[in-house]
Amino acid sequence: MDSAVRVENLGKTFKLPHERYSSLKSSFVNFRPRRRTYELQQALKDVSFEIKPGEFFGIVGRNGSGKSTLLKLLAGIYTPTSGVVKVNGSLTPFIELGVGFNPELTGRENIFLNGALLGFSRKEMQAMYDDIVEFAELRRFMDQKLKNYSSGMEVRLAFSIAIKVNSDILLLDEVLAVGDAAFQKKCFNYFRQLKKDKKTVVFISHDMNAVREYCDRAILLEKGKILKSGSAEAVAQEYIKLFMTDTKTQAGADKNRWGSGAAKIKSVQVTSQSGKVRVTIDSHFKRADNDPVIGIYIKNPIGIRIFESNTKWERINIGDVKAGQKLSVTWEIDDIFTNGIQTITAALSNHDATDYYDWWEEASIFSVDKDKITTAIALPNTKVTIKKS
Repeated sequence: MDSAVRVENLGKTFKLPHERYSSLKSSFVNFRPRRRTYELQQALKDVSFEIKPGEFFGIVGRNGSGKSTLLKLLAGIYTPTSGVVKVNGSLTPFIELGVGFNPELTGRENIFLNGALLGFSRKEMQAMYDDIVEFAELRRFMDQKLKNYSSGMEVRLAFSIAIKVNSDILLLDEVLAVGDAAFQKKCFNYFRQLKKDKKTVVFISHDMNAVREYCDRAILLEKGKILKSGSAEAVAQEYIKLFMTDTKTQAGADKNRWGSGAAKIKSVQVTSQSGKVRVTIDSHFKRADNDPVIGIYIKNPIGIRIFESNTKWERINIGDVKAGQKLSVTWEIDDIFTNGIQTITAALSNHDATDYYDWWEEASIFSVDKDKITTAIALPNTKVTIKKS
């Protein structure tokens, strides 16, 4: 099989009528013997891409860019206006979760109802029931009517049922938007298992950290067209730039630096001691923030990324930062470096990575010169320390 999903010159146009009636009565009262007029809205324009079997493929873009329309075309919910969608294998869409739920039935009854709609027998659902309830973390609510559930509880229940479907391709649309930290951790573990099992996944998200961590490749949609395609990192960076009101450099004409300027990286310093490399980022905040994220990655002399980390991945809560406050973050990294010039890129953003305050490509360089060249690159032991002043 050459591809799991192939999209060729895909387009979708919606007709928006100029006259809108909310009831049958109003349509008769306002009836005029004239031709109705429409406004055409082109949601997608000439979109083409291919997803290989076993790929974790990201689709990102701002609200209204065409992401959900594309996902519904992939799922067969919409039909294309132009172009074709070819899907090889069975497909489960994790969109419109909870369709078919009955608010007058209990959570327990809805599990069996939804399972039947997904093609499971009652015996199969009985075998899976405890796992579904445990994953959703709703055991004490199972005998309550669904109409008493919050929207988040309902989606968690639907998601916990849907993951039991064993299909070749999964379409995931912002499923991480619900649930507390514990439930989201389960979702992340589920994603890791999907990657391990080489499942084909199409993933829509506004969380660029999740896109970077899970996606092999991605596309960026803007106004219904593909603005960028390629590695998850390259697409994530391009997506973030769309939100910058002023992407001019914070360092004069340095084209490798951009950001909103709400906070600024003042320096990136490198020291070495006892076989450890310490990278310290000093930053200054112009406005108050809660739990910002500071990160780095290091490339070796041939441009291969050999180390990457940020405070969110390290599960370090920076907490509240006041306007005018300085922040210093130090990474202590085992010696994993080969001889030659190493380059460090540093970044500073809000907690959700929707506003990058300062992205500094090749913010610092350092040279490694030692007798024995390290050829094996292993995941280093890393220690991260935080200082506020």
